[in-house]
Amino acid sequence: MDFLSVAGEYTAERTIEKSRFLSYVAHTAGEEEARAFLDRVRREHPLSTHVCWAYIGDRLGNLQRFSDDGEPQGTAGMPILDVLRHENLVDVCCVVTRYFGGILLGSGGLVRAYTTAASRALDAAEKVTVQPVVKLSTMVEYPLYERVDLLVAAAGGRMEAPVFTDKVALTWQMRAGTEAPLLEQLRELTRGRGRVEVSEPFYGAV
Repeated sequence: MDFLSVAGEYTAERTIEKSRFLSYVAHTAGEEEARAFLDRVRREHPLSTHVCWAYIGDRLGNLQRFSDDGEPQGTAGMPILDVLRHENLVDVCCVVTRYFGGILLGSGGLVRAYTTAASRALDAAEKVTVQPVVKLSTMVEYPLYERVDLLVAAAGGRMEAPVFTDKVALTWQMRAGTEAPLLEQLRELTRGRGRVEVSEPFYGAV
C-alpha cells in the first residue's frame, strides 16, 4: 500500500496584522524524528510568542499529535493538523512559529492565520509516494562500478553516494518485490562472486 508524504524540509513566511508567522514542514519517519524537528525549530526561535505544530505518523494516519502552545484552544494546532489531513499526508510534521505584532486576531483570525501559514509551507513542498522498499548493498570492483550503477538505475533503484576504498561500496533502495531480476543481473555480471545484502521491507520514498 502506498502513501503520500513530503520530501525533505520546506519553509514559508507571512505577516498577518503585524504578527509574523514562519511555517516549517518536513518528512519525519517516526515520532522521535518529529520531536527532534520540533525541538530544533524551537531552538531557532527562542523569542517567538508561540510555536504551534501538528504531526501525522503511522501509515493509516492514526498517530496524530498537535499543540496550540498557548494560543486559544483549537485555533492553531488543530487547523495545522487539518491542513495535513486535507493533503492526505503521513510521516509529516508542520511547525508554525508566531511573533506577536500587537494586534489581536480573534479566534477566527487565528484559525485562518495558522491554516494559511501551514498551507504556504505545503504549497512549496515536493510530495512523494511512500511505499514498501528494500535497501540493498554490495561491494564491486572498480571496473564494474559504472555497469552496476546503470543496472540499478534501470531497475528503478535510488543509489546513495558510493564509498570508494579498495573496492566500491554501493547502497541503494528500490520498491520491495522488484529486486529479483536485478539480483540475477548482478549475479551474471559478477559471475556469482558478488554478494548483495537485502534488508527486510520498510516504508520509504523511491
